[in-house]
Amino acid sequence: MQLPFVEGFGHSLKTRKASDSVVVRVETHDGIVGYGEGAPRPYVTGESVSSLKDVVSTRLWPAVSGQTLPDGRADDLLAQVDALLPLCEPTVSETKQGILAHHSARAALEVALVDASLKRAQRSLGDVLQPSGVPLCYSGVITSGNVERALANARRMKSIGLRSIKAKVGFDGDVAFIAALRELFGPDVSIRVDANAAWQPEQALGILTAMAEHGVASCEEPLGRAHLETLSDLASQSPIPIMVDESLCTLADAEHLASTGGCQFFNVRISKCGGLFRSLQFIDVARQNGMNFQIGSHVGETSILAAAGRHLAASLTDISFLEGSYGTILLSVDVTQQSVRFGHRGSAMLLKGPGLGIRVLDDRLHEFSSDGITLTD
Repeated sequence: MQLPFVEGFGHSLKTRKASDSVVVRVETHDGIVGYGEGAPRPYVTGESVSSLKDVVSTRLWPAVSGQTLPDGRADDLLAQVDALLPLCEPTVSETKQGILAHHSARAALEVALVDASLKRAQRSLGDVLQPSGVPLCYSGVITSGNVERALANARRMKSIGLRSIKAKVGFDGDVAFIAALRELFGPDVSIRVDANAAWQPEQALGILTAMAEHGVASCEEPLGRAHLETLSDLASQSPIPIMVDESLCTLADAEHLASTGGCQFFNVRISKCGGLFRSLQFIDVARQNGMNFQIGSHVGETSILAAAGRHLAASLTDISFLEGSYGTILLSVDVTQQSVRFGHRGSAMLLKGPGLGIRVLDDRLHEFSSDGITLTD
């Protein structure tokens, strides 16, 4: 599905002008419809739109088709849906192609099944992931590229009162750029950076040391998976806490990073981590090892994944940073009746309707999807 952006969004690994999410629509025999979404990223899990559709069609859907939908009244609904789905580990051939995990495929179907189960029971996902009472406060993200354009974007974020931002870095002049952002926002706004694996080990510490003078709260993915074994050295020396994202795709990654001291933060994203239930498992690893985490999102997520992320975030008391819910701030058009987006100062309301608490517009899905697949029992 290609939903155009209001303006292009770029970082060191990718520049995009439209979303490339895949929406899964599940309809039960009694007419209940659930929606899920996957955001495949070749540079993260190795998945593509094509591989996601193939895995859902040939491996995930055949395993659940004809099965009894879990009872949406169950408090362990997420665990029941997770157990219904096969593990779907990459084959040897897929691993050679660079696929680390079929997590966006699994997440798309998991969220759709959860949505349908809850709608049948007339319950909200918030009844399962019960709100903690901690107010939600989303971050802004400043794209990389032209400095003047980035600063103009930053000024817009300041005008709506955002108290936390993340800047994409990994280019010449990064330190000066962060200095300019600090001057613009003042001392009270949290600034963190995301290098998207742009740096080499020999240069990262120097850049981070220089950025630390400007009060940077964390640095996301400074080195990338190719340098996982040297990440612990950087994490122990850096004056800025290290967050992992592209290097954190599987629970084995999480456990390795925790045991080796490779970072201080996990970036947990529903699509990347394999769904809601699996995201909670990543969070458990962080908590058990005294680490912090943020709830992140993929650029271009529609309000389907945004709603799932909203419920997940609302249920947690110890999020360090929260991303997502850009909706029509970034997308020129969304797939729901009302776009799930944050408001002034990054604040956001709880979603309380049945299932995900959103109304997906099927005609909008058809309008922006040219190659849909219909699967039956």
